[in-house]
Amino acid sequence: MGEGQGRQLASKWAKTSALLSHNEIASHIPPTRMFSSDNLRSMLQAHGMVVIKPVVGAGGHGVIKVTREGSGYAYTYYAKKRHFGSFDGLYHSLNGMRKGRRYLIQKGIRLATIKGRPIDYRVKHVKQADGSWAITAIVGRLARQGLFVTNLCRGGTRLNGSEGIRLSVSSNAVAGKKQQMRRLTRLSTEVLERQFPGIGQLGFDYGIDKNGKIWIFEVNTRPE
Repeated sequence: MGEGQGRQLASKWAKTSALLSHNEIASHIPPTRMFSSDNLRSMLQAHGMVVIKPVVGAGGHGVIKVTREGSGYAYTYYAKKRHFGSFDGLYHSLNGMRKGRRYLIQKGIRLATIKGRPIDYRVKHVKQADGSWAITAIVGRLARQGLFVTNLCRGGTRLNGSEGIRLSVSSNAVAGKKQQMRRLTRLSTEVLERQFPGIGQLGFDYGIDKNGKIWIFEVNTRPE
C-alpha cells in the first residue's frame, strides 16, 4: 500500500478501546478514561499523576500533565506550570483549556530518562504492496530540556531506537525491548486491522518506564 495511504482514524479513544479488547496488549496500555470531573478526581487519587490529551489531535498539542502535590494540585502545559489549592480550581482551569473538545485521561508513566530528559519511541508499521506489513522504523524521541512531551515538532531530538534504549535503560536491554515492541506492534496491528479494515500505516508510540516496562501510549494512522 505504501506511505501516505490507507484509512485514517482520528479518535484515540476508538483505537485504545479496540486494543483493550486483547488481554496481552491491554496489560501494556496505561489506565485510560474519558475526561470528566469524577474520572479526573478518581484517577488522581489512584495514580497521583495523569496526562490529559485531546481525543483527536497530534504533535503534542493540548497534552497536559496533572499531578497531586501535597494537599493541592498542579498541571504542566509545555514548560508552564500552574498550582491549585483545590480540585475545583484545577478542574475549572482544565475544563476551560479544553475549549469544548473531548479529552482523555491516562495514567501518567514515569519514563526512563537520558540526563533527566524523558524518552519515548515511535515504531512505524506500513502495509506493503503484497498485503504484508513491515516495520520500517524504530526511533527514539528525547524530550527537549524542561518539557515532558517528546514530539519532534516540540523540540524533541530524534535518536536511533537502540541508542535510546542503551542510554536510558541499559545496553543489555536493547535486543529484548526492541523484540517486545515488534511483537506488540504486530499483535496490535492484527487487532486494529480486523476492527478498522483499510488501514495502511500505523505509528505506535511506546514508552519504557523506570522499571523497564513497555507501555503503548497511542497509535496514529498518519505517523510523522
